[in-house]
Amino acid sequence: MTDEILNAEYNNVGELFGIGELEKATRSMSPVKKAMFINKIARNVNTSRRSRAEMEKFFKQLPKHVKGELLKGGVRLADFTIYSTKLITSKTIKLFEPQDDKEVGVRNISNAKLPKNMVFLVSGIYLLTGKSADLNDPEANKAINFRSVSSIPALCNGEFSLKANKKQIIPENQSIRRFATDNDQTVPVGYYKLDNPRLIRDEELIEFTVELGTMFNIPKEQFIYVGLDGTGTTP
Repeated sequence: MTDEILNAEYNNVGELFGIGELEKATRSMSPVKKAMFINKIARNVNTSRRSRAEMEKFFKQLPKHVKGELLKGGVRLADFTIYSTKLITSKTIKLFEPQDDKEVGVRNISNAKLPKNMVFLVSGIYLLTGKSADLNDPEANKAINFRSVSSIPALCNGEFSLKANKKQIIPENQSIRRFATDNDQTVPVGYYKLDNPRLIRDEELIEFTVELGTMFNIPKEQFIYVGLDGTGTTP
């Protein structure tokens, strides 16, 4: 156990192992090894960057079985974007639904849930829109050039929310204008950085919902894209 801690690739490793395991690990240590051990677990999480540093702050909240996989190397941290596309057919668009299947160019998770042992920290969100060249051609629907939501006023004036396991990550009635970043050169187009990142655990139902006030001037071929961006655990 002590070697695993000293050789761990993560900062904030104390939260990952837990107080009980750390106390057990130090009982029979030599003074030199104990000093090395304390130095390791005391490292500042700020040495990591962006969403990885944010994820390390959430180690205490990880499910026990995911912590175990991280400790033994069964899973590791990786940059990840969970995405889904949907045709706009009504004022309410649900980007993730239980009947959805994974398909390249359409979405990269099935059944609106993360697979077993995958925990994901939502650090930011992309929301974009684009028009299919041929609504009846599945290939054309996978070749959409997604652009800023500001190109469709009825969409840009709508609202969105994000839930995981029925719990709010982004509260309802949030303005989609957060994603109209066309004139902001400090962030990618359509990107909203969360000031309050939140965890989505494996096998929890993900719900990203867009609510429109009107369908006025929305082409029948118009699609919407959402990308939940951050750090996740992966084999």
